Amino acid sequence: MRSTTITGTGRTTSAKSGRRRTRWASVGAALAAGILVLSGCQGKAQPPGAGGDYPKGPVTVTAPAEPGSGWDTTARAVVEALQRDELVTTPLPVQNRPGGTGCSWLTSMMQQEKGKDDQIAITSLASQTMKARGLCEFGPEDATLIATLYVEDFMVVAPKNGDIANLEDLVAALKDDPQKVTVAAAGDDTLPFALFAKAAGIKPADVNFVNYDGGGEQTTAMLNGDAKVAIAGLSEFRSTLEAGDLVPLVTFAEKPLAAPFDTVPTAKDSGYDVTLGNWRGVYGPADMPQPAVDFWAKTLEEMSTSPTWEDTVKKNQWSPEFRTGDDAKSYVQEAATTVEEGVKETELGSDK
Repeated sequence: MRSTTITGTGRTTSAKSGRRRTRWASVGAALAAGILVLSGCQGKAQPPGAGGDYPKGPVTVTAPAEPGSGWDTTARAVVEALQRDELVTTPLPVQNRPGGTGCSWLTSMMQQEKGKDDQIAITSLASQTMKARGLCEFGPEDATLIATLYVEDFMVVAPKNGDIANLEDLVAALKDDPQKVTVAAAGDDTLPFALFAKAAGIKPADVNFVNYDGGGEQTTAMLNGDAKVAIAGLSEFRSTLEAGDLVPLVTFAEKPLAAPFDTVPTAKDSGYDVTLGNWRGVYGPADMPQPAVDFWAKTLEEMSTSPTWEDTVKKNQWSPEFRTGDDAKSYVQEAATTVEEGVKETELGSDK
């Protein structure tokens, strides 16, 4: 078995952000890398800031994927925290706009929504992977990045009582015939699984990936027998795992997860030197007015230490990674470089 390592791209932050940590890590010798909220709630006044009386009306929060996806979970968690802890008093309707693993809505934010101040959306490593693979013209770094929020660990799962019950079964099945192991994966999820396959001695191009927009669709595919396994962020499978309908096979976390998932093997501890986390954050339209950017950066920073948000982070085992401004842009650019190198290493380009 060939094992390789990617060196992390994290860096020390200021005292103010000392508790934050970058979770970019390893694989490949040459690599470095719900609740539909009700409109408005009354309470505290809007936070002061460069925006003056902004926002004057509703601001739509978009999850560019189906309900049950990581983007959807994040969008609804953000709005719940902002409203429950009375950080925003204007309506924050949540909409799902699936298509192209985030590319459709990102393109709209670059073009149709350009210059507007009444739209924000959730983004992540997914959009960077889509751009690196040549499947989308834009990445989050091309729009108006407002903040990074957290990093989530990837997990590979399988249906209970299926053909694959543990990590050893998964590797054996992939080595026997990778085309028979249908892997349900959104655009971003293909990269960590491809890196894992390579570390296990399997050619990533031979893996039978089937694209789904998020954890909800992936879970349905597995339970219907349309997919053998799936990969996504832990939060996308958490409720189904806790219900006992799915079994966890492996996580690409740097260290073992907290209970109740502390017995899930990590790829690294199992002899496959792969660790990669999925950052998620918030962006606005291209050329978003600066007062709106400043308002959301300040408000999301307040949210990042609010009781509701901290409870959600703990429940979903997210690793806080709050950054704004140039700090966020630098972090996201480092992630983009890591993704680009990973896509080249695993030959996951659109022409494969």
